[in-house]
Amino acid sequence: MSQSLSRALQILIELGEGERSLDQVAASLGVHKTTAMRLLHTLEADRFVRRDDRQRYHLGSRLFALGGAALAQHAIRDVAQPHLTRLAAETGGQAVHLAGYENGTAIYLAKVESTHAVRMYSRVGLPAALHATAVGKVLVADLPPGEREAVIAGIDFHPFTSRTIADAAGYREVLARTREQGWAEDAAEHEDFINCVGAPVRDETGRVVAAVSVSVPDVILPREGVRALVPQLLAATEAISADWAGRSS
Repeated sequence: MSQSLSRALQILIELGEGERSLDQVAASLGVHKTTAMRLLHTLEADRFVRRDDRQRYHLGSRLFALGGAALAQHAIRDVAQPHLTRLAAETGGQAVHLAGYENGTAIYLAKVESTHAVRMYSRVGLPAALHATAVGKVLVADLPPGEREAVIAGIDFHPFTSRTIADAAGYREVLARTREQGWAEDAAEHEDFINCVGAPVRDETGRVVAAVSVSVPDVILPREGVRALVPQLLAATEAISADWAGRSS
């Protein structure tokens, strides 16, 4: 990848986390302000970046169209959406997610928001921690052994909470259990007050193509109560899998 392209992409990633000044962008890239300004002007000209009246930079409107196109190209999202909506209603208005695996990252492809006042931090298009979310565990558990080991080697096992899996050995045990039981759990491992269960969506060959999860604040349901939602979750993922296989045949 060319240095200019790499820097431009780094700017977009940085702005995805919030507005930045020219000085902040230059410092993040480790370049002179004139270099950062040249990159920003190029991105601004094509509407990838916009500048406000305080000379702060934000993501631009061109990304709206690209984001919509990217989601539209994930056909599994369209197949799954009615099932996700139904699952959310059947579980009492809990948050439901669909995630896919892309270039070593689990990405949220769809979300049905909880109807409760307490909600979890997640957004379509953002990554899900592979070691600390139910969907991440489901997606990694199905990878071929060599690829799975490469992914595990790249995880830094950041401790989001005191319950986050701390090392590769513990993660391998969880992945083995996930494959054996057919679903995964996030027991307040990513957010202290959220418990979650996730299960795979499979294609006609049995390969995992996505993962679905139900996430519940502990003030709504305790951990055992969330585990009790697994049969409904599995029914939903089986229905999505059947529809997906039918679409592909």
